[in-house]
Amino acid sequence: MSGKRSIFEEVGGTEAPKQAPKGGMIDSGRRGARRGIRLWLMILFALVVVMIAVGGLTRLTDSGLSITEWKPVTGALPPMSEAVWQEEFDKYRAIPQYELLNKGMSLAEFKVIYWWEWGHRQLGRVIGLVWALGFFGFLLVRQIPKGWTGRLLGLGALGGAQGAIGWWMVSSGLSGEMIAVASYRLATHLGLAFVILGLIAWYVFMLGREERELMQARRGREAKLFSLSTGLMHFAFLQILLGALVAGIDAGRSYTDWPLMAGGILPPGMMDLTPWWRNFFENPGTVQFIHRVSGYLLLAFAVVVWLRGRRSAHGVTRGAFTAMFVVLLLQIVLGIMTVLYIAPWQLAIAHQFVAVVLWVLMLRARFLSQYPRATSIRGGTA
Repeated sequence: MSGKRSIFEEVGGTEAPKQAPKGGMIDSGRRGARRGIRLWLMILFALVVVMIAVGGLTRLTDSGLSITEWKPVTGALPPMSEAVWQEEFDKYRAIPQYELLNKGMSLAEFKVIYWWEWGHRQLGRVIGLVWALGFFGFLLVRQIPKGWTGRLLGLGALGGAQGAIGWWMVSSGLSGEMIAVASYRLATHLGLAFVILGLIAWYVFMLGREERELMQARRGREAKLFSLSTGLMHFAFLQILLGALVAGIDAGRSYTDWPLMAGGILPPGMMDLTPWWRNFFENPGTVQFIHRVSGYLLLAFAVVVWLRGRRSAHGVTRGAFTAMFVVLLLQIVLGIMTVLYIAPWQLAIAHQFVAVVLWVLMLRARFLSQYPRATSIRGGTA
């Protein structure tokens, strides 16, 4: 005789036990090789930082115009004989920089500046190769997380555009009475480098946490703090562009007193150039004055953002905004020292490198205001 049956049991037989829901459903089918891609992006990030530093040294050594042609493929090989070296030197002697700045330079001296520019371009090729190997490698094995293909492809497109803009910049110094590249083109070139660097850093931050964790963290986003940090990021980017304009015309060596300029609040001859708009790109006093005033305003805004960041409910976020603010103060001190000591290359490169660090720390603080790390009762992060 069969036992009693539950009134909830179906007549057709025993009901199969229900399975407990599995975790990680948000990441199912979309995780990909997050760790591998993150490591690849970190390598690209380091290469771009080195590229920015080498680019700065190339400018400080007046080497950027030593290669007068753009050969993306064949240019990867340096001159292999004295005859080829002489040919390259003859091309350089035909441009204004040689006649106006380096007339009488020897072939040996030319080789020094040539190697700087060749190394700068070669590093760009290496970055492009590392991107291509990584992107197409992950694509072929189908390990790119869902929604990331366009982002990673976009990095490669921006890198290609950066190469073209680099030549557009160099070409501006090959004719007329130019002894350097146009400052606004230099600013465009450096600005895009920081855009690429910022995107890589943001992607590294995102890939460092699982998709489900990011979705949960976004529910606790601090909207006001995110908005303020976004504004600070844009302001800092403007200051980077202004710094490139200063570097492009060596304006940092024109007025070497601080806080005054030539003993006054305003530098003399601020609007001497005609047409008037040229003063904002080519007048050393005007360009440096704008860079200084923008720096003061950036500091004031950063104080507001930092104080707001200190009120965050998350300890990691508070720490991120404090780190950003400390490095900003360091950057200001370096900027003042660069002016007072007439922009020696060591201080100029340090000023540029700390700008990279500050840029990344601003992005990190902004990221944590968008995706905060929950703090446990004991003070740790969840």
